[in-house]
Amino acid sequence: MSLLKTTLDANAFACILEFVPKPSAERFATLDTLMARTQLCGWPLTVAIGDRVGSALDMSPLDAFASLAQPVPALLHFSGKDRERRDLLAQLQRMDAAGLDQVLLLSGDRLPGHIPGQRPVRYLESVAALQIVRQARPHWLLAAALNPFKYQEAEGGAQYCKAEKKLAAGADLFILQLGFDIDKHREAFDWMQRQPRPKPLMACIMALSEGRAGMLDHVAGVTVTPSMRALLAAETAVSKAYAKARANHRLALQVIGLKLMGYAGVHLSGIHEVAQFDALEQAIAHLQPQFTSLQAWTPAWQAAWQEPGVAPVTFNPPGHSWHPGQRQVSASYKEKARYQLLGAMHHQLFSRTTALSKAFGWAVTRPLWANPTAAQWLHQLERRLKRPLVGCDTCGSCRLQDTLYICPETCPKGLANGPCGGTRLDRCEFGDRECVHSAKYRLAVSVGSTAVLSERLIPCVQVEQRQRSSWPLWFEAATATHATQAPGTAPEFND
Repeated sequence: MSLLKTTLDANAFACILEFVPKPSAERFATLDTLMARTQLCGWPLTVAIGDRVGSALDMSPLDAFASLAQPVPALLHFSGKDRERRDLLAQLQRMDAAGLDQVLLLSGDRLPGHIPGQRPVRYLESVAALQIVRQARPHWLLAAALNPFKYQEAEGGAQYCKAEKKLAAGADLFILQLGFDIDKHREAFDWMQRQPRPKPLMACIMALSEGRAGMLDHVAGVTVTPSMRALLAAETAVSKAYAKARANHRLALQVIGLKLMGYAGVHLSGIHEVAQFDALEQAIAHLQPQFTSLQAWTPAWQAAWQEPGVAPVTFNPPGHSWHPGQRQVSASYKEKARYQLLGAMHHQLFSRTTALSKAFGWAVTRPLWANPTAAQWLHQLERRLKRPLVGCDTCGSCRLQDTLYICPETCPKGLANGPCGGTRLDRCEFGDRECVHSAKYRLAVSVGSTAVLSERLIPCVQVEQRQRSSWPLWFEAATATHATQAPGTAPEFND
């Protein structure tokens, strides 16, 4: 059993040290030194090895793990960007060989060089990846991500709906996106406690300096507000040493506060030197005896974000402060009419119960379409009919019924189960459009179909199915299900 799983099973606090692998002997030597300590303030220490953080050419987590001087407890990341099911299964085999049995499954942030409208880049999303690994490795520890630092209802609500899918898909642990808003940490913790089978939560945190705030502008899904920047700039103006000490003080306080709140541990990002680790450990050891409750801790946390002559810090973007339970969205008449129209069309053509759908199903399952030329003609027909209506990219496995007729292929990453963590105020991480999952959430709320967003787990599209018609597969799957079904049972259909 892994150290992390043992710690979580014992309801003990754990620390994960994030390591972004780069071909640097110095970085690896520092990591070896830190991991040799085995703990931070008495809490078990594990390393998390990032995957494709910079580019697809980064050193893989497995290669980085093999490069360590001594084997250490490790949580490998798997990023789904520009990857398929087969890539994940291949990594599982390599992890078996290395004696590893825990993984953090991420859809992944934007792949450098991925420009919408050019070559489609598809991401193996986390919900499907969790299902694949849970089936292939039933006893592994599977971690997933959650970004609660959302300040619009649609993007925030969609995040939590997708998190429910991750729970259903087999996640054992959630690690939050990097964030500093303690109210959102409370929000995520309260959400988890309301679930039928709550799982442990860990929070990704970092010592925030003015320089790092600038760097985080390029990290999708991380919120650093103008008032936070003003405070950091004021601290730097005093001196770099003062700013560094203040950042470390806040980081230590955040660790203590999260532990008091009930978090299972922290995922420490941005610690690249032994001196940073030592400073954090010393600050925690000094501060921790002072706080035995969140009530006692809260004033100290608030004071840590104050500086003479600087306006009060707010962690939400100006003008945006949504929290769960607040209803702010409503689909337009046009969006609802479109949904009703497409739903009626789908029923007539694909329900397999109407005369028209039976005739259409018979027509598209004729042996004729097994001919490559005929199959290509049918593919082009489907694409030309559906692309103007829904933005279809002929994935070969249509999921429109499970996505309220908003095509997942219109998401630059091709995500079907919900949004990535990179949205900002309902805008796509790519910045050129509204997030399709925010639009889907708004529609679901308006037509009373929010259960679709949290209950229907949509499998990944196999690469060999892409760029062909989905119509024969849709009706052939129904025939196969009916043929193998026990008498007296009702068929189940999945897009």
